[in-house]
Amino acid sequence: MQPDGYTIRDLQFWKIVLGLGFASVFIFASMYSMQPLLPLFTTEFGISVSYASMAMSMTTIGLIVGLIVLGFFSDRNGRKVYVYLSLIGSVIPFLIIANTESFLLIVILRFVQGFALAGVPAAALAYISEEVHKNFTNIATALYISFNSLGGMVGRFMTGFIAEQASWQMSLYILSIFGMVLFIVLLLALPKSRNFVPTDTTFLKDIEGIVFHLKNPSLLVVFGLGIILQLSFTGVWTYLPFHLIDPPYSLSLETISYLYLAYGFGVVGAPLAGWLSGKFGLRNVRFVGIVLLVLGIGVTAFSSLIVTIIGLCIVCLGFFTAHSLTAASVSKEATHHKGSAASLYLVSYYIGVAMGSTLLSPLYGSFGWGGLVAFTAILPIVYVGMIRLKRMKKA
Repeated sequence: MQPDGYTIRDLQFWKIVLGLGFASVFIFASMYSMQPLLPLFTTEFGISVSYASMAMSMTTIGLIVGLIVLGFFSDRNGRKVYVYLSLIGSVIPFLIIANTESFLLIVILRFVQGFALAGVPAAALAYISEEVHKNFTNIATALYISFNSLGGMVGRFMTGFIAEQASWQMSLYILSIFGMVLFIVLLLALPKSRNFVPTDTTFLKDIEGIVFHLKNPSLLVVFGLGIILQLSFTGVWTYLPFHLIDPPYSLSLETISYLYLAYGFGVVGAPLAGWLSGKFGLRNVRFVGIVLLVLGIGVTAFSSLIVTIIGLCIVCLGFFTAHSLTAASVSKEATHHKGSAASLYLVSYYIGVAMGSTLLSPLYGSFGWGGLVAFTAILPIVYVGMIRLKRMKKA
């Protein structure tokens, strides 16, 4: 008989939640650490904006591959080992990147790093569901996800700030030290898995589960929305430094890095959205989130820096509201193989990150910030409009 999971009164509960939470901060800080540095790369390596953006998109592609592969092995070999491998496997590329003069090597290493980064998200939620008592799984999961938003904010803010004060290489060294310390702490602190049961299904069965979901129209709508939301959100934040570093703003990277503190609205938005959805319905609150995202993007088109900052805060509030509820709707729409459905949503989410990082480069190069804002604001409206029109026709 399996032992009951840890409750909120147990020290092991907090070791799991805080341990995986800080691991998540490192993972997402590492993933988004390059975003504010892209303008520096175009100057230092003499490359185009599109090529520089591959330091982001290749990491995301590596992460997508890693989620599929490491998720498969995590179900068979346990959770903790992939958390450890993820941390150490993410630190090593940083140390090499900080000492290379080849941007091509940076792009290759960022792909490798992205694959390694996937170990934590591929194992963390399953580890929580297995080791935490079912009555406290929701609060443990909510706390873990709040660390995700914090990691994205820390990574963007820290690298931009330190790059301006010292060098971009120094910011990577500091992240590496953080990762190594976490690795040692978690090696000693994470409780032993007590309820992990290795799956005996074949890889072919996993593929069948994925194909099953891809035939579900309702899930396809959710996966598509994940791509669209993240494409627009990532597009805005990827090209924001290029926009603000040029006249008439001519801001320094240090100043731009402070704008990433707008992510704090996302940390608040996700749990608030969960509470409001219980009162007003998931779809209604999600629609409000999408409206806020579009409104915030549109506001950034104004030339006033203060107005742009307000717009970015609205963007973060709207995006994390819509994203958290879109993710929550996956388990409602999936009737079977809920784990693989959640993985597919993560994959679609990061496809949106990859597309927003690199594919919008020609648009920004040809039409500037105004063109980028118009596209990223209109895209969610068109997608939601098409889905609502299709539902009306069915009705």
